[in-house]
Amino acid sequence: MTNLDPVKMEDWEIAEAAEENLRTVADIATELGLNNDEWSPYGKFLGKIETAALLKRPFVQRAKYIDVTAITPTPLGEGKTTTTIGLVQGLGKLGKKAMGTVRQPSGGPTFNIKGSAAGGGLAQVVPLAPLSLGLTGDIDAITNANNLAMVALTARMQHENNYDDERLAKSFLKRIDIDPERIQMRWAMDFCAQALRNIEIGKGGKMDGYEMPSGFYITVASEVMAVLAMAADLKDLRERIGKIIVAYDKTGNPVTTASLEVDGAMTAWLVRAINPTIMQTIEGQPVLVHAGPFANIAIGQSSVIADRLGVTLSDYLVTESGFASDIGYEKFWNIKCRCSGLKPDAVVIVATVRALKSHGGGPPVRAGRELDPVYTSENIKLLEKGCENLLAHIDIVKRSGIRPVVCLNSFYTDTPAEYATVQRVAEAAGARFAVSDHWLKGGEGATDLAAAVIEACEDTDNNFAFLSDLNKPISSRIEDIVKEVYGGDGVTYSDEATAKLKALESNPELANLPICMAKTQYSLSHDPKLSGRPKGWTMPIRDLLIYQGAGLIVPVAGDIKLMPGTASNAAFRRIDVDTETGKVRGLF
Repeated sequence: MTNLDPVKMEDWEIAEAAEENLRTVADIATELGLNNDEWSPYGKFLGKIETAALLKRPFVQRAKYIDVTAITPTPLGEGKTTTTIGLVQGLGKLGKKAMGTVRQPSGGPTFNIKGSAAGGGLAQVVPLAPLSLGLTGDIDAITNANNLAMVALTARMQHENNYDDERLAKSFLKRIDIDPERIQMRWAMDFCAQALRNIEIGKGGKMDGYEMPSGFYITVASEVMAVLAMAADLKDLRERIGKIIVAYDKTGNPVTTASLEVDGAMTAWLVRAINPTIMQTIEGQPVLVHAGPFANIAIGQSSVIADRLGVTLSDYLVTESGFASDIGYEKFWNIKCRCSGLKPDAVVIVATVRALKSHGGGPPVRAGRELDPVYTSENIKLLEKGCENLLAHIDIVKRSGIRPVVCLNSFYTDTPAEYATVQRVAEAAGARFAVSDHWLKGGEGATDLAAAVIEACEDTDNNFAFLSDLNKPISSRIEDIVKEVYGGDGVTYSDEATAKLKALESNPELANLPICMAKTQYSLSHDPKLSGRPKGWTMPIRDLLIYQGAGLIVPVAGDIKLMPGTASNAAFRRIDVDTETGKVRGLF
């Protein structure tokens, strides 16, 4: 791949050129030791793991398990997926049998500002266009399953409003008396569509549905997506789907998808979606792509199924947690690892000089706008100040009992003095350190990082332990996260959140569910304007969502939205199709 130059070429151009030398999915399946009944081809370069068949094997973990997280990012992202893929490639260069597990890109960021979650430069998951444009249909299936629940709910409300009990009985229905003021679900769409956050439905006549406020969230924030990410197998998925709370009746009892008798049909949409997709790095190592929940408003992890399968098929499994360690890694640590039964052997914290300078007080970094020269020229003073944010994330990972590896994701404008500054700070805080040039050089540029990770995997001093016991009260566990992970002084609750908290803590079926915080990704706090390592703040919780199917309580902090918005200079403006070849251009 010596002819591929990331400095001169766009990511999509590199991916398109690399696709000429892709391995077939059959070759990858053979390398993984999969039998014919344990995978299915999906064209020449994609395949589906047949989860049910592979789960019949006795579970034997053979891989070292590595999680990649990051410091607090700028809106441009700091290359966490790129580092994940680069690390897999670097391990391959050192002769290790490595593979990755990553989330499926959401159409929201792909067509908005951040772009596809495929990596970048010479560290990508390929082929790029299928990955970015629906892949094997999993997100579409989740969208349909979610919206089928909403169809069942709204149809039931219309019929109950229009029919008396006798007519309902003739329709084989029993009155549920759904409270229109306590609808918990929304419609789903996998785009950033701020105009659909709050809508009115049922306009027209009595045959046009029940008139009420409603809205959309992005599909990757749907509880159905969280269920897919956390399910152990199809049976577990089916049981979790039936527990999803859609609304409450007028006496305060939950109305679930099972109450509406739609849970079986929802699961029917997901039968194929439970199977991870087999892909590859740009250098040919296997990657399992499965589930795609955001980390700021959902669990932020690829699936438990993919990870549990991956650790049986390789010697090193590298996975990724969304956004920074305060969000993605905290949920990996206290939710995903509880659910999967796996514990990390190493944790990588990705940092960039650019983001550290931003946390040191540099000018705002805005997607679609030219970077201020401070980010492409040496400024040690600004960098040192911004390292406070790195120190916070090192402390978070150490709090879980793991000594982290700090990976400085190299940009070609960085200087040796800047690298030395970050190394000094990281090592003084007790972390391992490596500079990685995977974006520019692929696996060859990530061998130092890979060597540091191999060493970390053999660390006998690791003592991974969860932050809080699930038997502690919900309010205490939320406070533990705010104080011990985010560095805040405490928590305040809105009246609505206070009432829900009281009800949850008195409900034995819900009081011990894990906490899945929803908050901004741009600060350790709830306020994206508070950069660095903010002190002297409290976390305002405005709502508490109950994801009974996924098995999560979701406190909603600050002004975080469950449906992001599309910016003016969105990526869709630059995406097109070559009508001669049918190839998609402009993805990144």
